[in-house]
Amino acid sequence: MPDRSPRSARPRRSRAGGAGATRRTPARREPPWLLIAAVLAVVLALVVLVSSCGGKDDGGDSNSPEANPVPGSATPLGKQALRILRPDTEDRAKDLTRRAEAGFANPLYRLVPGGAVESAARVQRYRSLIEDVAKEADEDPDVLEGIVYLESAGRPDAMASDSIEGAAGLTQIVAGTGTQLLDMNVDTGKSGALTRRITRELRRGNARKVATLRRSRAKVDERFDPKKALEATTRYLKFARGELDDRDDLAVASYHMGVGNLQNLMKAYGKGTVPYVELYFGIDPLGSPKAAALALELNDDSTTYLWRVGAARRIMRLYRDDRPALVREAELQTRKASSEDLLHPVETTKTYDDPDELAKAERSGEVAALPRTALRANGIAIDRSMGELAPRLDQPKTRYRGLRPGALAGLLTIGAAVRALNDDAKPATRLTVTSTVRDKRYQALLGAENVQATRALSQHTTGWAMDISRTYPRGQTAPLFQWTLTRLQALNLIAWVREPTAIHLTFSSAAEKELGGVLKTALGR
Repeated sequence: MPDRSPRSARPRRSRAGGAGATRRTPARREPPWLLIAAVLAVVLALVVLVSSCGGKDDGGDSNSPEANPVPGSATPLGKQALRILRPDTEDRAKDLTRRAEAGFANPLYRLVPGGAVESAARVQRYRSLIEDVAKEADEDPDVLEGIVYLESAGRPDAMASDSIEGAAGLTQIVAGTGTQLLDMNVDTGKSGALTRRITRELRRGNARKVATLRRSRAKVDERFDPKKALEATTRYLKFARGELDDRDDLAVASYHMGVGNLQNLMKAYGKGTVPYVELYFGIDPLGSPKAAALALELNDDSTTYLWRVGAARRIMRLYRDDRPALVREAELQTRKASSEDLLHPVETTKTYDDPDELAKAERSGEVAALPRTALRANGIAIDRSMGELAPRLDQPKTRYRGLRPGALAGLLTIGAAVRALNDDAKPATRLTVTSTVRDKRYQALLGAENVQATRALSQHTTGWAMDISRTYPRGQTAPLFQWTLTRLQALNLIAWVREPTAIHLTFSSAAEKELGGVLKTALGR
C-alpha cells in the first residue's frame, strides 16, 4: 500500500517505479546530496536552535512571511540571496512549475532506453489506449501518458529489479500495492516462474516463444497487461485524490512518494493541504527544518516527481507537434552529464579562442574578474592553483580568474545564501572555486593532462561555467551548498553535476538579469 509513514518499508527500485514505492529514476542528480542526509539532520537541529523560526501548535514548521526566518547576522547580500531562493509561489505558481519541469528534465533525455525520441515513439503506441482508459476514468490523458513515459519509457515488460515483487509493467506498480490497494490480480509465484522462462527464451533468441510466455504472464500478473496497468494507475490517482483534498497535483506527486509520506511532509510543513508548488518551494533548511529533514529521509527522487511528469508531458507534445525540436533538444541534453549545453548551445554561444580574445572580453566587461574581497566576505575562496597553466601561454594566472557577470552573480548568490543559512556573522572560508573562464588554447593544454577535462567543447570557454571544490571545512557547508544548488536548478538558473573532486556548474543566461542585483550589491554599485 502507499506509505503512511516515511519509515515504512518500501521495495527499492531502479530506473522506474510506481504507486507508493521508492524508486531510482533516471535523474541526475536525482538528488546527489542525499548520501549526507544524516549529517543534515544534525545540522538542521542546530539551525533550529540558532534561528528565530517558531513552530505551530500542531508541531509543523511555520512558513508565514514573518516566521520565514532571516538570521540577524544576514548581510543585505544574504537577505537578497534568500529572497531569490524563496520565491513567492502565490503569484508565480505557473512560472515556477514551468521552471522546475525544465530544471529537472535532463534525465528524461539522457537516461531513458534508446533516448527521448525512441522512448516517446514507444509511449505514443499506447496513446489511443491511454485516451480510452483516461476517458473512462475521467483522468487527463496527458498526465497518464507522462506517468507512462517516466515510469517505463513505454515498455510494458519493464521491471525495476530482478525481484518480481518490485515495480513492474507500463506504470511500474509494486506487487503489494497492486493486490492490496488497486484490486489487481498479481500471482507473483506464477509470474516469477514465467519471467524466468522469458529470460531463458530471450537468450535463445526464440521470439515466438517469448511472445507466448508474455501473454501468459499478463494473465496471471496484470501489471504486465498495459490496459490493466493503466486502469490500476487511474484507480490509484482517484484514491490519492480522495486522501489529499481532491487535489490533482498532490495525487500525481504521491504516485512515487506515497500518500502517507506526502501527508507527513505537509504536516511537517505546517500549513495544511497546500498546492505542491507551494510545498516544494516553501521548504528550506532554515524556514522549515522539520519538513526539510523529512524530505531528505525519503532518500529518493519523489519530491521532484511531479516536475518530471510535467517534463515527460512536454516531450510527448514535442514528439507529436514538433519532432525536429525534440530531436534537437535531445541532442543538446545528452552531450554532457547535465543540461549545460542546452542552456548554452556551443554553436550559438560565444566562446573564447585564445588569450587575446579573453583579454579583450575582460577589458570590455563581457567577462568580470573575480572580486576576491567580495567573494571572501561571502565565504568563497579562490583556489591558488586556478590558472596554473597560464605561464605556458605567456599569460598571468589572473587571466583565467573571471566569469560572465551573470555567472559571477550566481557564484555570489550561492556564497551569500550558504552564509545566511549558516547564520554566520563572521564566515570562515567555506567554499573554494577551483576553475572559471578559459580560452580554447588553455582548455587544450588542460585536456592533454587532466582526464576529467571534457573532450567536447567546454562551457568554461563561454565564461558561464565554474568548478567548486567538494572539500568542505565544516559539516553544515556541504548540505546547505547542495540544497542551494538544487533550488537554483528548480528555478532553471543552473545545470550542475558532481565530478570526482568538484561540483561543475553552469549558469543560464537568465542569471544575468535575475541575479544581477546580487552582483551590484556585492560590489557596492
